[in-house]
Amino acid sequence: MKRHVRLLRTAVVGGASLAMTLSLAACGGSGDSAGGGRAEIHVLVYGDATNKVEKQLVDTFNKTSKVKAVLDTVPGADYQSKLQTIISGKQAPDLFFNWGGGSIKPYVDAGLLMPLDDFIAKDPGLKSHFLPSVFNTAVVDGKPYGIPMRGTQPVLLFSNKKVLAEAGVSASPRTWDELLAAVKALKAKGVTPIALGGGDKWPTQMWFQYVYDRVAGPDHFKKAVNGDKNVWASADSRKALGMLKELIDAGAFGTNYDSVKFTDGGSPALLATGKAAFELMGSWEYSTLQDAYPDFVKSDLGYGTFPTVEGGKGDPDNLAGNTNNFYSVLKTTEHPEAVAEFLKLMYSDEFVKGQLGIGNLPTTTNTPKFLDGSASPAYSTYQYDLVKKAPAFQLSWDQAYPPAATTTIHQAVQQFFSGQTGPDAFIAAMQTLPAA
Repeated sequence: MKRHVRLLRTAVVGGASLAMTLSLAACGGSGDSAGGGRAEIHVLVYGDATNKVEKQLVDTFNKTSKVKAVLDTVPGADYQSKLQTIISGKQAPDLFFNWGGGSIKPYVDAGLLMPLDDFIAKDPGLKSHFLPSVFNTAVVDGKPYGIPMRGTQPVLLFSNKKVLAEAGVSASPRTWDELLAAVKALKAKGVTPIALGGGDKWPTQMWFQYVYDRVAGPDHFKKAVNGDKNVWASADSRKALGMLKELIDAGAFGTNYDSVKFTDGGSPALLATGKAAFELMGSWEYSTLQDAYPDFVKSDLGYGTFPTVEGGKGDPDNLAGNTNNFYSVLKTTEHPEAVAEFLKLMYSDEFVKGQLGIGNLPTTTNTPKFLDGSASPAYSTYQYDLVKKAPAFQLSWDQAYPPAATTTIHQAVQQFFSGQTGPDAFIAAMQTLPAA
């Protein structure tokens, strides 16, 4: 799962370009395959370890469907660029993997995607069988353009329970003041309070996402991503930046966090080996640590939600992170009925059991029936309950905005964290972002 997580993030945020191995030999959209006369739909997905479940579902579909599904994969950081290249041409797929939100907005605006209202009218389960906080991530301009197809990934505050106990600190600070007190106690013990993979930039962004939510509530970011630039200069925005500055100045992240990465195992190693006490990371952290430090996971790994902020507008149950991945459908598909039948598999028992078996947490309403059979039942149940009760689930900033905004966002958060810029420069940078 460690490799899967790296690829899931780097598809949006960049990173080392991997050699492209593209199984698009027959990919020319829907219709009859060259020479064979067989009706096909092409399913384009991000190539990683999760493909084993996707291959399984394609095989299941093809056993009964006259229109056959073909799975096409693009591994590595090339997925977004390849999708942009083929989506309006002869190699366009019938349906494709994405992150919802800003990742599909440009394609909606270009008139390339099919709104799924008709599919849902014929099969209400395509909406009702998924948790609303997740399903709504792929609603654009009031219309649904995606069906969840992998697992949810909320960002959690992970901890080393042994290190915290030795410093006399609660495993999960419930409030911002408790977090600041924990930082002080841990520094006194010579421990870096919080591991941060700042070299990857996107882990730093996670702190902004949660602090802004807790201070300003979810409507702040909704307005910002929809084009309201004034909210970045609001009193709530400046308060959030002030709180982050206070945490940084308290030494919470040490001095070398920009030289540490999550993607090479650096920040998880700090947590697992006791050199740091906390790490704010996506829920994939569990499987990453399970793979590299199983004894630590068994004995000393703790996890909890982000602290509350006194007087803040954000509900303590709000989440931030990656709500899920989605399948969206091209308007040009010649076999919409077959596509609709394929999408029904995304809430099937087979789908849920397959995803849980590789460590993913589906967001279907039937997921609880199978949690006992997951790789980590207690952890999976904890996550599912969080997502189910969350009043709001904020999509990661670099995924909510169009891909072209990623570099600006990452530079803004990194430069503010390192002290190269102050609040005014951060606000000015965020105000240049295009609306999603």
